[in-house]
Amino acid sequence: MDQNNSISLLMAFSSGVLSFISPCVLPLIPGYISIITGLSFDELNTSSEDYKVKIFVSTLFFVFGFSSVFILMGASATFIGQLIFRYSNSSIVRYISGILIIVFGLHFSGIFKLNFLYKEKKLFANKVNKMTLLGVFLMGAVFALGWTPCIGPILSSILLYASTKETMKDGLILLSVYSLGLGIPFIITGIAFSKFLKLSSGIKKHYRWVEIISGTILILIGILIITNNFQKFSFWLIGKFQ
Repeated sequence: MDQNNSISLLMAFSSGVLSFISPCVLPLIPGYISIITGLSFDELNTSSEDYKVKIFVSTLFFVFGFSSVFILMGASATFIGQLIFRYSNSSIVRYISGILIIVFGLHFSGIFKLNFLYKEKKLFANKVNKMTLLGVFLMGAVFALGWTPCIGPILSSILLYASTKETMKDGLILLSVYSLGLGIPFIITGIAFSKFLKLSSGIKKHYRWVEIISGTILILIGILIITNNFQKFSFWLIGKFQ
């Protein structure tokens, strides 16, 4: 794996983590874990090994569900981007993607707000006490299609970046790593529920900084894509840590 790809994957994984801790996502995590496991908060806080196995399996299938959709999105974005590359000026995708990513970054940092990003499809409105693993998987897929708007700008930026990639494999890998960044904290949260509640209360105090840092990263990525300097930046950044 070359250095440019390493930075791209690091960026994708970090974006997944930022999606997880974003202000509209983090507070909903306990409720989602309770729904997919059928356990109350008191039961989630217990140290019972039986509960931990159930929580791990349920959260894993939920992650599989939303990851499958994100990965398909990545492949589709790359495919569409390559079609545009083939039949038009190759710079068009890069310019449009970069500009949109900058707009998402400005939105996320709070400089201005895009109202259409504050819509949420609530396809699972009622709590289901007991769900099959297939049901949990499908709920994860629904989450990917219509969960909280906070995930929108970051996910859209990753998809736009995927559209500039050369092969569908690149898009698949990019969104797989993004899904890991979002999925691993989700699974850990289920297993260490009580510790998560304490940690999340601390993160909430710094939500504004999370938004500013996330927005700044997106703006930087957009600028690098527009100027076609992402690879040069990757080499420079890696050189700083060698």
